Amino acid sequence: MQQHERATFDTAELAVALSYYDLGVIESITDFPRGSRRSPKVGIVCERGKFLLKRRSVSSARPERVRFVHRVQSHLIAAGFPVAKLVPSRDAGPTLVQIRDHLYELFEFIAGQPYQRTKAETYDAGVTLARFHQATGNFATSPALPTPRGDYHDAAGVRTGLGAIGSTLSSHDSFTGDEAELASLIQFVLERYDRAAEAINAAGWSTWPERIIHSDWHPGNLLFRNQKVVAVVDFDSVRYSRRAVDVANGALQFSILAGGDPATWPDHLDEERFAAVLAGYGSLLSISDDERRCVPSLMSEALVAECVPPITETGSVGRWAGFRVLQMVRRKLTWLESNAERLMRRAAG
Repeated sequence: MQQHERATFDTAELAVALSYYDLGVIESITDFPRGSRRSPKVGIVCERGKFLLKRRSVSSARPERVRFVHRVQSHLIAAGFPVAKLVPSRDAGPTLVQIRDHLYELFEFIAGQPYQRTKAETYDAGVTLARFHQATGNFATSPALPTPRGDYHDAAGVRTGLGAIGSTLSSHDSFTGDEAELASLIQFVLERYDRAAEAINAAGWSTWPERIIHSDWHPGNLLFRNQKVVAVVDFDSVRYSRRAVDVANGALQFSILAGGDPATWPDHLDEERFAAVLAGYGSLLSISDDERRCVPSLMSEALVAECVPPITETGSVGRWAGFRVLQMVRRKLTWLESNAERLMRRAAG
């Protein structure tokens, strides 16, 4: 199965990149191997404090897209939202530095702990998502920086990806010996995705509130301290869409039970954590009955949409064979559909 080696900085590159910033005497630089393997990061301890330098490739991140993300982050910082501050280049220059084919960003470092799966942390993750939506409610778009749109709901790209898995990847090593079952497996996943999309559209999707959403609300993008969120990271997917997309994806990501071989993942979700996300969100912002009723359907769509792109690209999801992941998706989709009403009753109680 294909794995991308983690990209790194070399000494000369670091010297050039850091020359664009006024950091004073640098005491230490250490690798920070988290997040995307294609975007290397280093932690910096220097005269002005602690910082995190991140590099992107122009081929994978268009400069105008990153500048839009920086506008959103600056808006959030001004609103008092917990996000690492962007550091401008020398002489109050831009926060995005481009050197040939690479883009560089420097952030103030925020110390925090990863998610420990507690109910208190999960509740605060829901509260923080509501704070994010509150803060972006008055975000002003700019013609100079096109606003990204689109999401995982009723997405043609998801359907195209599923079709590609069946038509072009059936001979991939990930599916060797499973070709006969692959077609029926893909058909099942596609039917459930279509069924969820139809239910959401019938519930009035086109009338639901829109704003800037995070679009990747999961435990790995939040840092905690004393059971509270102290920082939200990775805004690369922010876009204009309906807030229910974030709520449902957050409910899925914070309640999914995973780890190890996907064949061993349980069908069910952690219902206590599922309810905690919605309770936390609802403590600040109310959602309509139609939005709430469609959360399980949106979760089904999100589950499919997350797995299809990597399987289409590599035949796998991380180190796991695509076929085994799709089998896991089928089991969880079946459970979600069968338990949707009970889940929402628990969340309401």
